Amino acid sequence: MKKILITGAAGFVGFHLSGHPWFENGCELVLTDNLNDYYDPALKYGRLAERGFDIDESYPEMEPVTNSRGWTFYRAGLENREQMDQLFAKHAFTHVIHLGAQAGVRYSIENPQSYVDSNIQGFMNILECCRHAKVEHLVYASSSSVYGANRKTPFHEDDPVCEPVSLYAATKRSNEVLAYSYSHLYGLPCTGLRFFTVYGPWGRPDMAYFLFAERIRRGETIKVFNNGDMKRDFTYVDDITESISRLVEKPMSIGNGQVPARILNIGHGSPVDLLEFIKIIEKNLGMEARKEFLPMQDGDVPVTWADTSRLQELTGYKPKITLEEGIARFAEWYREYRKL
Repeated sequence: MKKILITGAAGFVGFHLSGHPWFENGCELVLTDNLNDYYDPALKYGRLAERGFDIDESYPEMEPVTNSRGWTFYRAGLENREQMDQLFAKHAFTHVIHLGAQAGVRYSIENPQSYVDSNIQGFMNILECCRHAKVEHLVYASSSSVYGANRKTPFHEDDPVCEPVSLYAATKRSNEVLAYSYSHLYGLPCTGLRFFTVYGPWGRPDMAYFLFAERIRRGETIKVFNNGDMKRDFTYVDDITESISRLVEKPMSIGNGQVPARILNIGHGSPVDLLEFIKIIEKNLGMEARKEFLPMQDGDVPVTWADTSRLQELTGYKPKITLEEGIARFAEWYREYRKL
């Protein structure tokens, strides 16, 4: 039986991934998250409740909680090596899906230390634990932000990524380099996934689509950076989780002098203008946004666009949920969540 650890399980992607039907078949699932207050923890507790874990702020660290499916959840911090060692000692993980990290490009400019603690020290702890546990496959979240201000589009995994324009991007690129080193030195199979602007129900409140919905609902002005001259490769969360489920049991083989490390883009593959994106949100909420046009923010890039040919060749899957369909699903959830 596969015994799988998902870190960041109370986060946006981790929550959706644990609900994927792939995990119903022959898997023992262990979930962990530090439940920090980077954004409203009530959303994280709500996600955990959806997965059958009835816990609140008083829930102690490293206290196991089991749901009706037999899954176990721990509140634990990636940067706490003792807690990570304890977790891996309790469970003989065969696979690790590492989604836990301090997210957010703009927040990284104001709070760089939290990114070093979680995204670098925390990732090192995961690598070390996976190495000693002889994990069969480590799948970890990277980000399209590693491409920086790359002007060649669409972005391909072999493009140069030497000039990150945010500290968040720098930490994610460091994860890729560290994972390659561990694969080379210790034969640890690692797959890094560069996510492109993930969105959907139960999303992060600091993401543009959620922020816009909140401000539109309250009649507040939304901030449109670079005067709206931006494009994003919006990727619906179900396309992310479907891709991950197909990759878990597909590590690179060890041998023939090949390092078992790889990087894959996961994006829709069709960038959308920011102003068109706002129109789709307005349509689905039935409200018009008041807009304030502003210059480009530090850490932002004008365009993201994924070349997903490598993902499709490996898994046979191409992300397919259109922005119109995905935003409609988000808006339906949002109205229910905010009781509109």
